[in-house]
Amino acid sequence: MTEQAVLVTGAAGFIGFHVARELLEAGRSVVGLDSLNHYYDPALKQARLDLLTPYPGFSFVRGDLADRSATAELFATRRFPVVIHLAAQAGVRHSLSHPHDYADSNLEGFLNVLEGCRHHGCEHLIYASSSSVYGANTKLPFSVDDPTDHPISLYAATKKANELMAHCYSHLYRLPTTGLRFFTIYGPWYRPDMALYLFAKAITEGRPIKLFNHGQMRRDFTYVDDVTRVVTRLIDLVPTGRDGHAPARVYNVGNHSPEELMHVVALLERALGRPAVREMLPMQPGDVLATFADVEALVRDVGFRPSTPIEDGIGAFVAWFRRYHQV
Repeated sequence: MTEQAVLVTGAAGFIGFHVARELLEAGRSVVGLDSLNHYYDPALKQARLDLLTPYPGFSFVRGDLADRSATAELFATRRFPVVIHLAAQAGVRHSLSHPHDYADSNLEGFLNVLEGCRHHGCEHLIYASSSSVYGANTKLPFSVDDPTDHPISLYAATKKANELMAHCYSHLYRLPTTGLRFFTIYGPWYRPDMALYLFAKAITEGRPIKLFNHGQMRRDFTYVDDVTRVVTRLIDLVPTGRDGHAPARVYNVGNHSPEELMHVVALLERALGRPAVREMLPMQPGDVLATFADVEALVRDVGFRPSTPIEDGIGAFVAWFRRYHQV
C-alpha cells in the first residue's frame, strides 16, 4: 500500500476523530473531511479538530460529501489510496423526523464517495455500516451471514443501502470495499445525542434519565479504542475477490458481550458519584430490544477481538466527561 495521505471522512466526528488520531500517531498522513453541521454542538467537533490540527501530517477540508462537484474535485486532486468513510447522518430517532438528511448524507454522499474512489485510484474503501441493519432480527448473536432485509428505521435502511452500493461497485469496477457494522460505540469525546452521554448529563444536573421499554434493553457496548485498532489493522487487509467474487467484505465490530441497560446505568451512577432519577417509558419506534455481535469473522481475518470491559470503558468516558464539562 502506498504512503500517500489517507482520507478520513467525518474526521471531526466521534469515531472519525479517534481513527484520524490513531493514524497520525502511527506516522501516517491524514486528510480529514467534515461538514461541521449542527446535528449536535459544532463546538465539540471543533474541540476534536483542535487536537488533530497540531499533527504535521494532518490537513482539514471542510466540505459536504453531498456536493457532487466539490467531492469529485477533492478526489481528482488528491487521489487517495485509502478512504475511511465515517461521515454520515447518524441517529435512529432523528431519522423519524428528518428523513431527507439521511438521503442527502448517507445515500447521495456515499454515492459521491464511491464515484471518487472508482475514478481516482482508490485501493481500499473502508466504510461505516451499523448494527441497525439487523432490524427486526431476533436470533442472537447477530452474524454477518444473517438476513438484513427488515430494517425498522430509515437510518438502518440507508446503512443497508450503503452495503449494497459498495458491493455493486466492488462487483462492477473491482473496487475493494470493507464495511463495518458498528455496535454501540462509546468512550471519550462521545456524541452528545447518544444514551450514555445523555444519561451522564442528566445525572450530573439532577434531571430524570429516560429509560425506554422500562429499561429492559441490552446493548453490545463497544469501546472506541477497540474500534480504532480494528480500522487501522484493516487498512492493509485489502479484499481480493478470489474465485470470481466481488472484492467486498462486511464485518461486525462489537464487544461480543451485551450489557443490561440497568447495569450500565448503575456503573454511571457509581462513576459520577450520584444516583439517577429514572423515568420509565415505553419502547420507542425504530428501537430494538437487544444487540449482540458475532465477531468470529473479524477475529479470524484481523486477529483482534474487541474486549474492553464495560467497567473500564465507562470509567474512561466519565473521566473525559468530567474534564470536558468541568463537573
